[in-house]
Amino acid sequence: MQIDQILVTHMAVFCYLVTDEESGEAVLIDPAGDFELINERISEHNSKVKYVINTHGHWDHVSGNGHITSLTGASLLIHGGDLEKLEGISRDDCAPFREKNESPHKGIYLIEEGDVITIGTTEITVIHTPGHSPGSVCLWAEGHLFTGDTLFTEGYGRTDLPGGSEAELVESISGKILKLPDETVILPGHHYGARPTSTVSEQKKFYGLA
Repeated sequence: MQIDQILVTHMAVFCYLVTDEESGEAVLIDPAGDFELINERISEHNSKVKYVINTHGHWDHVSGNGHITSLTGASLLIHGGDLEKLEGISRDDCAPFREKNESPHKGIYLIEEGDVITIGTTEITVIHTPGHSPGSVCLWAEGHLFTGDTLFTEGYGRTDLPGGSEAELVESISGKILKLPDETVILPGHHYGARPTSTVSEQKKFYGLA
């Protein structure tokens, strides 16, 4: 499995291109914008994007759905808890990133806790982590956890937006993420910390649990 962490837009979003090296099949997680850069990375790795996965439905993470699915023919995956948010994304929401590339409202496939997304021989497991939004998910693959806005390298996503819950987010972090092996690599949805990655062990220390 090859992971390309791509920093995009003025919102400092991390988009991830995850490619199964044997088959070349890939998933693209949270294509927020800067599509020329994303396209370059796809071409550089000769990746065949099979799925676009949204860790949640906020506009700053989904603005590139239409562009990427149209370009690659990939299916779009999101948790049902955030489907309403995704369907509410407007063209105006996405305009700061690229005109007329709002999130598509058709051909969406819903994912839930425990689902396994397969690209070649690589398996990506869905972990439902509500709190930042009702349908927030993390994605676990080969010792790596893509956390979206559930957890950053220093802090976590806000809970004051519609559907957010501080109690649920704390439970998602403490009851699910920090229960994973200490060596698990944390790959956040924004570059809001001093470093772009962390580990479960480091996060336990950060929250005073180690």
